[in-house]
Amino acid sequence: MSTVKNYLSLIKFSHTIFALPFALIGFCLGVEDAIYWKCFDDGIDRYPFKEVMKVFPLVLLCMIFARSAAMAFNRYLDRNFDAKNPRTAIREIPAGIISANSALLFTIINSVLFVVATFFINTLCFALSPVALLVVLGYSYTKRFTPLCHLVLGLGLSLAPIGAYLAVTGVFDVLPVLFSFTVLFWVSGFDIIYALQDEEFDKQYELKSIPAWLGKTKALRVSQLLHVLSAFCVTAAGYYGNFGVLYWIGVAVFIGMLVYQHSIVKPNDLSKVNIAFMTANGIASVVFAVFVIADIFVG
Repeated sequence: MSTVKNYLSLIKFSHTIFALPFALIGFCLGVEDAIYWKCFDDGIDRYPFKEVMKVFPLVLLCMIFARSAAMAFNRYLDRNFDAKNPRTAIREIPAGIISANSALLFTIINSVLFVVATFFINTLCFALSPVALLVVLGYSYTKRFTPLCHLVLGLGLSLAPIGAYLAVTGVFDVLPVLFSFTVLFWVSGFDIIYALQDEEFDKQYELKSIPAWLGKTKALRVSQLLHVLSAFCVTAAGYYGNFGVLYWIGVAVFIGMLVYQHSIVKPNDLSKVNIAFMTANGIASVVFAVFVIADIFVG
C-alpha cells in the first residue's frame, strides 16, 4: 500500500483535477454529437447509450496512463535539479523513496499502456498517440532551452478535451478545440504563477521560465494576459455551442477563480501561491465541468 501511495505522490495524482474535468467535457460533447449523428443517419429514435459508454473506461485509462508517464518522466529528468532545490528536495526520487530507474520504468510502462488503450478506441486516436506522448513527455525538456515551457505544459493538458471528443466521434470539431485553447491558456497562466517560487533557483542553474526571464512583476502580467485569453476562449465556446444558463454560471465561476488567484498573489508576497494553484484552479475546473455537463444533457 505504501508503494502505491509513493507512486501516486510521485505523479501528483491529485493534480488530475485540472485536466480530467475538461476531458469529461470533451467526452460528453462527443456523446451528444455521436447520438445526434447516429439518429440523423439511421433514422432511429435513440442511439444505444451503452455503445458510446464503452469508450468511457478507455478514455479514463488514457488520461491516467498519459499523465502518469508525463509526471514520472518529469521527475526522472529533473531529479538532479530537484535534489538541489530546497522546495523540491523532499520529492520521491531525490529523497530516495523511489529510484530513478524505477521511475523511468514506470514511465515506459505507462506510455506503452497509453498506446495500447488508444488502439482499442479508434484508428485516429491510435495514430495520434505518439504525437500526444511526444508533447506530454517533451515538456520535461523545454525548461532547459525556452521560457515558453509553460505553454508546452498547457498544450499537453489541452489535449484532454479534444482527445476525449475524438475517442467518441473519431472526427475533429470546433467546439472541443475551443475548450482545448481554454485549457492551454489557463494552465500556462497558472503554471507561471507556480513558477514564481523558483525564480532565483532557475536563474542560478540557468533553467528557463517566464519568471526567471522577465521577473515576478512582468511574469504575473503575462499570466494575466494568458488568463484573459482563456476567458475569451471559454466565452467564445459558449456562444459557438449555443449553451444555456447553466453553462454561463459555470463560466462565471471559472473566470471568477481566475480573477481571485491574481488578487491573492503579488510579486512581493508568494505566501498564497499554493492556494491560487491548487484550490482556486481545482474549483474552477470541477465546478465549471459540472455546470457544462449539466447544460449539455439537461440544459
